[in-house]
Parts: sequence; structure tokens; C-alpha cells
Amino acid sequence: MKVNQFNIRVYGFLLHDDSVLITDEYRLGTYMTKFPGGGLHFGEGTIDCLKREFMEELGLPVEVVSHFYTTDFFQPTSLIPTPMQLISIYYIVKTDWPLRIRISTMKNDLPPIEGAQSFRWLKLAGLNEEMFTFPVDKYVTGKLLKWHQSETTQK
Repeated sequence: MKVNQFNIRVYGFLLHDDSVLITDEYRLGTYMTKFPGGGLHFGEGTIDCLKREFMEELGLPVEVVSHFYTTDFFQPTSLIPTPMQLISIYYIVKTDWPLRIRISTMKNDLPPIEGAQSFRWLKLAGLNEEMFTFPVDKYVTGKLLKWHQSETTQK
């Protein structure tokens, strides 16, 4: 497998009441669970990408609070036919409350139709890597939990 392109993805952690917002999606014939966000367009900055993705997916304006993590290891893409090196960038975001989006309580509460999407809150206390589909989301979940524990102990 020869990899000679990058695929840059930008995601946001929207936190509320010790929970994080996640998305269940049906894309490329697969159910997937991940954090809200998506692909960087050429000529677009990462923060603008994240703001656009939240508007497209949730109709929700967000403000970026801080950078959280950028992939620092080689990760090839999966599910797409052209092999690429995946670079994932995560930010902590905030928005105005109350949210006016439909929230599900069940995993994959969506039809198997390309592009279908639903959102859930997951309690950070019960969060684990196996809840997510992709390797980088699994990896960053561990970092998010450590960050949350340090934030909680500082309060």
C-alpha cells in the first residue's frame, strides 16, 4: 500500500454536565461512532473547518476554546479506496445553551441510509475507547479521560 496523500480531519469535544457529545453516522456502508467534525477543505483553516462542520451537522455555531490534540503517529485511512495518511486534529468547543438539536439515547438510532446521522451525550465517567469506531478516536478518548480527571481534581 503506497500512501502519498494526507486526509486531514478536524473534530470538536463539546462538553456539558460531565458528558461529551458524540455522533453516530452511516457512511460508506458502515455504522460508525465518532466525535462531531469532518474533513478539511483545501484553502480552509482548521478552526473554520470545525465551525463549518458543526453548522452543517448540527446547525450549531461553536467557539473554539482550545486545541486538544493532533495526531502524532502514522495512521492510514480506512474505508476509503485511496490509501492516505490520516491527520486528526481535536479541539474543545463551546456553544450557547440550551441546545436545539435532537439527541438520541440509543446507539445507531438512524436508518442505514448514506449520510444519516444522530447525536448522543456520553458521560465521561463511563466513556471507554471501545465505544468508538476509529483508531485515533479510541486513542484520543484515553487522553480526554485523563484530561477530565485532572480538571475534576483541580476543582
